[in-house]
Amino acid sequence: MVTGDVRIEGNTLLLGGGVQIRFIRTLRLPESGTHPLPPGLGEFPLRRVEDFPGTVPRPWLARGGVMLPVYLREALWLSFAGSREPAALQIGVGKVCAVSGERWTGRLAREPQNYVVLPRQPWLDGINSGRGTVRQFVAVPLGLGATVEGQVTGEETTGGVQLQAFPLSRAALGAWRAEQRVQAELAARARSAAAPPWSGGLAAAPCAPAGAPGGGYGAAFPAAMAAPPAPGGPPPQAAAMGLGAGGSMRQEVYQDDRPLSDWAEDPAGRVFVHLVTPPDWRRITGEEAPPSPVDRAAYTRAGLPWFDYYDEDGTDLAPTGTLSQVKPVGEWLGDDHTPWAPPGAHQVQPLGDVPPPGTPVKDGDW
Repeated sequence: MVTGDVRIEGNTLLLGGGVQIRFIRTLRLPESGTHPLPPGLGEFPLRRVEDFPGTVPRPWLARGGVMLPVYLREALWLSFAGSREPAALQIGVGKVCAVSGERWTGRLAREPQNYVVLPRQPWLDGINSGRGTVRQFVAVPLGLGATVEGQVTGEETTGGVQLQAFPLSRAALGAWRAEQRVQAELAARARSAAAPPWSGGLAAAPCAPAGAPGGGYGAAFPAAMAAPPAPGGPPPQAAAMGLGAGGSMRQEVYQDDRPLSDWAEDPAGRVFVHLVTPPDWRRITGEEAPPSPVDRAAYTRAGLPWFDYYDEDGTDLAPTGTLSQVKPVGEWLGDDHTPWAPPGAHQVQPLGDVPPPGTPVKDGDW
């Protein structure tokens, strides 16, 4: 049983239990070598499926959820910034767990771990495919066998992204909040004791997290402005999209250090995220999709930053054999001929040990 509402605020998904998720556009990595974290290039716009009953495919209405526009072979990552209280987040790509490689079950498991722990995990750029590395999320059509779903299950029937969040149990959450109050009081006393007399004991306002992505593409699309139903019959089918594996980057997926019993038995919220091609997005919503992705060579030549993130206290979760064997999308779509200019050492910025800084969405049967 899902116990909370899923909502959209701007381009942020609120998944219950304080979980916040944004889908971030980024540079697609080459499929050879291991690279630093690519930058965020703005948020994907999110829209509720149910706001467009006359133009979305009928199976989407049955699944409910939200949708976002993405180009063929475009890369993306998930940002969890703003998620402050502990949560266990399951992430499915075509109902294959992006952490364990197991099929979607809807229940938390530890052997192997099938979720990420927030806010310890600040973001996720791809499937957990190697020790200390992930392979980038890259959008591809269903039917070629290039998706993670197709390679793991032998079928491509689901596509999209599935998200489900579990909060702490009532007892564990109460203990965590009490610990946070004690730590906040100790920190406040330390700041007050260290402040010079003229400062009044006020601490400086915290800065935004390093490497935080930029603004989005505007406010949520009002339901009243939805595109009208297609005349003369049911809406046309949209191209089905899923996620495949792209280039490899240095990123850890952190092991949970809590007992499984600390998590609630029921999720606070879940949502199905449909991936839409730009032409279908225009037809369904009446909006133009964001412009095509930024050229990665031009980005690097301009001297703009890439990133490395390191959490001294975190333990990397070992990958399973299933995901480590997933092949990159180039095996199906051909070689990546986009020019590549590797970033210089001065362009890679360490992010260090720093914490990550609507209307209900209808759920359906998936």
